Amino acid sequence: MCGIVGLFLKDKALEPRIGDLLTGMLVTMTDRGPDSAGIAVYRDGVPGQAKLTVQVDDPDAIYPTLAAQLGTMIDAEVTLEPNNTHALLRVPVEKTSEARAALRDLVPGVRIMSDGASIEIYKEVGLPEDVAKRFEIGEMSGTHGIGHTRMATESAVTTEGAHPFSTGADQCLVHNGSLSNHNALRRKLRRDGVRIESENDTEVGAAYLTWKMQNGASLGEALESALDDLDGFYTFVVGTKDGFGVLRDPIACKPAVMAETDQFVAFGSEYRALVNLPGIDTARVWEPEPATVYFWTH
Repeated sequence: MCGIVGLFLKDKALEPRIGDLLTGMLVTMTDRGPDSAGIAVYRDGVPGQAKLTVQVDDPDAIYPTLAAQLGTMIDAEVTLEPNNTHALLRVPVEKTSEARAALRDLVPGVRIMSDGASIEIYKEVGLPEDVAKRFEIGEMSGTHGIGHTRMATESAVTTEGAHPFSTGADQCLVHNGSLSNHNALRRKLRRDGVRIESENDTEVGAAYLTWKMQNGASLGEALESALDDLDGFYTFVVGTKDGFGVLRDPIACKPAVMAETDQFVAFGSEYRALVNLPGIDTARVWEPEPATVYFWTH
């Protein structure tokens, strides 16, 4: 049992509030998963630059010199904004792959949470309220985001095991459920060059969607294919640079509810995650159908 939330804004006037709204939604889901929590926020980047969200165990020792060291290694200007155990690095977009490889050499054990033009991921072991306060999620603005609070069932309670998982630029996924064919699929995807860094089944789901989109599928098409290729019980909420998608398996035993107004589309594992959203009393509220793809794009 885990708790999932998602919020896709149509109304730009709400963008300064997305961190606060997502935090409130996720904190409401605390009893569905007290082990670890995380939020992905999509917000405007700088043209020509990529953002890498990283996490280290000793930020006071690593972060003061990391930007200069990385810049030297990749021969480019690098900036760093520390945020507790995480940091947001900005590099020229064409240097993204080189920067990822250089970070592994510079900081053994560094965890690269995400990269892309818009995405930022912050996740740690702990309750949603504590994780959100730690990273000041409530102060963040953005266009859309997803969050997760975890009750671990098939892997250890660690930062690496927390959701969201990101396996491609500006892509991430949160998941409630369990995939039964993740080991075989992990081997296949790794052979095809898809980046998978943990033994968590959810990361395989994220990597599968990345693989499909790298081969030309839209988010909607990738989610449709997942119905044929992924075995198990799952509710997915997916983020991309411009979009937000939801998919439940054909049996749909994991709870889910959605709401839509002229201002937003929202997802929660339970309706109580949505009750404090502005205008929720006039929203169209429904339970997403099994084996049905829902997605919205800006």
